[in-house]
Amino acid sequence: MSLKIRLTRGGAKKRPYYRIVVADARAPRDGRFIERIGAYDPMKPKDDATRIVLDVEKAKAWLAKGAQPTDRVLRFLDAAGVAKRPARNNPKKAEPGKKAQERAAERAAAAGAGAAEA
Repeated sequence: MSLKIRLTRGGAKKRPYYRIVVADARAPRDGRFIERIGAYDPMKPKDDATRIVLDVEKAKAWLAKGAQPTDRVLRFLDAAGVAKRPARNNPKKAEPGKKAQERAAERAAAAGAGAAEA
């Protein structure tokens, strides 16, 4: 059985509230879970202490049992000092795709030819 530490969504429309739970990876997002280990309220200000409530001991115990946190939960665990999130670096993120680069090159060539004629 593959375990995940992930968020389940609750709250009203346009007012999200998430619970941090340990669940079987095959279970639906808001469906059956094994244990609730915290909560996350994105509507609260970032400096509010109750924005993220996490039972650190339970999280450590589930990680030791092999539960895999999702990326968002891993950020919370990293902030709490439980798990280490590796730094990511994608220098090509802002570059346009291959087709867009080709179109830009064609436009530059056409603009250069138009300027040479004038």
